[in-house]
Amino acid sequence: MPRCLVISAPASGAGKTTLTLALARAWRDRGLAVQCFKSGPDYIDPAFHAVATGRSSVNIDSWAMPRATIEALTARAADADIVLAEGSMGLFDGVATCGMCGTGASADIAEMLGWPVLLVLDPAGQAQTAAAVAAGLRDFREGVRLAGVVLNRVASPRHEDLVRRAMKDAGIEVFGALPRHAPIKLPERHLGLVQAEETARLDEMIAEAARLVAERIDLDVLVSLSSVWTPASPKAASRVTPPGQRIALARDAAFSFIYPHVLEGWRAAGAEILPFSPLADEGPRADADVCWLPGGYPELQAGRIAGNRLFRETIRAFAQTRPVHGECGGYMVLGQGLIDSDGTRHEMTGLLGLETSFAKRRMHLGYRLAELSAAVPGFGEGRRLRGHEFHYATILAQPDPALASVRDANGAEVAETGSRRGNVTGTFFHLIAEDR
Repeated sequence: MPRCLVISAPASGAGKTTLTLALARAWRDRGLAVQCFKSGPDYIDPAFHAVATGRSSVNIDSWAMPRATIEALTARAADADIVLAEGSMGLFDGVATCGMCGTGASADIAEMLGWPVLLVLDPAGQAQTAAAVAAGLRDFREGVRLAGVVLNRVASPRHEDLVRRAMKDAGIEVFGALPRHAPIKLPERHLGLVQAEETARLDEMIAEAARLVAERIDLDVLVSLSSVWTPASPKAASRVTPPGQRIALARDAAFSFIYPHVLEGWRAAGAEILPFSPLADEGPRADADVCWLPGGYPELQAGRIAGNRLFRETIRAFAQTRPVHGECGGYMVLGQGLIDSDGTRHEMTGLLGLETSFAKRRMHLGYRLAELSAAVPGFGEGRRLRGHEFHYATILAQPDPALASVRDANGAEVAETGSRRGNVTGTFFHLIAEDR
């Protein structure tokens, strides 16, 4: 049976991803099968997990998913030796109102599945106070068990000694301490880490991080204090209704933000996925019955997309007879135009009237609950979908009829309703799960 840990921290930026990748590779190098998961709505980290472990990673989300879905998704770890669930933000950070089975906090997953928490602490500018932070997290919520801490980016041996002594006095196990080590820092951009497929020397960086972790963290003791877990036997696979039988899916550096469990759910339901690359001037295949454009970074490739005439002509012809749907970046490409960060406007496909701009960036972030005002591929009018929105685009015009009534996790209406025109629909939120 696998032994499990949740990797969390007091806040974002402490080093959760780097430690997760390093531990996963270090244990894999010892011949162990390691399965990773990502708690919360992050579509980038699972690809990094897959590089570190050689196994696919998926998101598990207590706000958007019912417990049965989470159990179905985690059941893939039944044949693993080690399970690592990387958290998002701080350990207890979620929304104010519970969703399907929680607030979206990493602590929800730790408590639900009985997995202890390994805390990543960056004690920069602190010494003994770091122990007070760890003790506060340990005692904050009954049902969430702290296995111990790993110190990250310690300044010196003296700094490490001060923190370790304070942790010992607080009764908190320190499994190891990592120094500031620039070669293993993962590159970032405005939506988080640069995508795995775009990161040069990624495997080498993970291997270097694993070597450092193996030298400075007691992996054997850490395994012994993890939790032995028996996965539930799911009654059925996680249900995600596919948008069609043969799905033309935009898939390249500009269109890659789609949750792995969604693609798995489509395939499990018998759908066939037919990838194409708008950046390579490819359009949806003629034998597909639906076209889906996920999010990504079209704002970084807007000039290239605008210049790819074959892609734009092909998708326009496709939309005359079959449904086309776009999420976030895909939605923007279905619009009339996109203004990049330099203020240059680029013509998009024109299938919707949407105009967006990155010249004045404004972050839009949070869970979304959408009730459809019209059908989208796979879902009829009135269906409720749970998703997540994360982008910096500003809407300049959205003249077409609204696609849905959209609210945030607290029930407040949001302006990003999506829109529809003929066979074409689009939203700013990424689908995570169907609402029950």
